[in-house]
Amino acid sequence: MNYPIQKTDAEWKALLSQKGAERGAFEVTRHASTERPFTGKYERVWADGSYHCICCGNKLFDSGTKFDAGCGWPSFSEAVPGAIKEIRDASHGMIRTETVCAQCGAHLGHVFPDGPAPTGLRYCMNSASLDFHKNE
Repeated sequence: MNYPIQKTDAEWKALLSQKGAERGAFEVTRHASTERPFTGKYERVWADGSYHCICCGNKLFDSGTKFDAGCGWPSFSEAVPGAIKEIRDASHGMIRTETVCAQCGAHLGHVFPDGPAPTGLRYCMNSASLDFHKNE
């Protein structure tokens, strides 16, 4: 799939290092790895602000859509319109819906149909793929 923002692996690694991204961010965002549950830095953050793609800065979620799903990863009920692309994921013997950044293709996590009303969605994200911007 082509995305508006494209870089080589070396360029992504350098960018993530420059941004001070957490360890494992490259493997999560560029190779669809998953951080262990309850280990991500944003799993228990409840401040007012917005969550952006760690790779390209694309705004993905507003903090008002974040909820405690008890799953060990930051979870959101609604994404910013047009910010995320969904891809069928048949890996690991399951059928799931992978979420990627619509601007750079960074792997973010998965979306499941077991979230709260009104959307009924649970965007289950890796903290390593996110950058939080606190409202001042």
